[in-house]
Amino acid sequence: MKTVIYPGTFDPITNGHVDLVERAAAIFDRVILAIAFSEKKRPLFNLDERIDLSRQALAHVPNVEFFGYNNLLVDFARAHNSRFVLRGVRAIADFEYELQLANMNRAMYAELETVFLTPNERFAFISSTLVREIAGMKGQFEQFVPPVVAQALHDKFGSGA
Repeated sequence: MKTVIYPGTFDPITNGHVDLVERAAAIFDRVILAIAFSEKKRPLFNLDERIDLSRQALAHVPNVEFFGYNNLLVDFARAHNSRFVLRGVRAIADFEYELQLANMNRAMYAELETVFLTPNERFAFISSTLVREIAGMKGQFEQFVPPVVAQALHDKFGSGA
């Protein structure tokens, strides 16, 4: 059984993330959404909220599992018997950074392969950071996130546009 780990903070999960998970779920037997604790990024949603929102947003994908983690990705991958990591690449700048991470991970866990997927062009410009900024300024962000996430953002920031 081939398991891929899709790590990230998912603060919040966006339609771009959902697209990548759906596509990975068609390639791999099992997809693990590894949601980083990531206190240094100061997330808007706490870890339990991010796990819950992700679980609801991806309820329609049967071979996805959800875990929080606060250790090295290579250790998480070993613990879950995975040799594959999924990373989304939207632009050249993403690729340069992701390539550096992939090489570092492989230096620590030689069997770990990083699989890069590009998002559907409808989602290529979406990032969690931009969604949070738009929501915080009461702009229209609903088309960029699953409905459950839109509601959670409205709850955090109050109703907007």
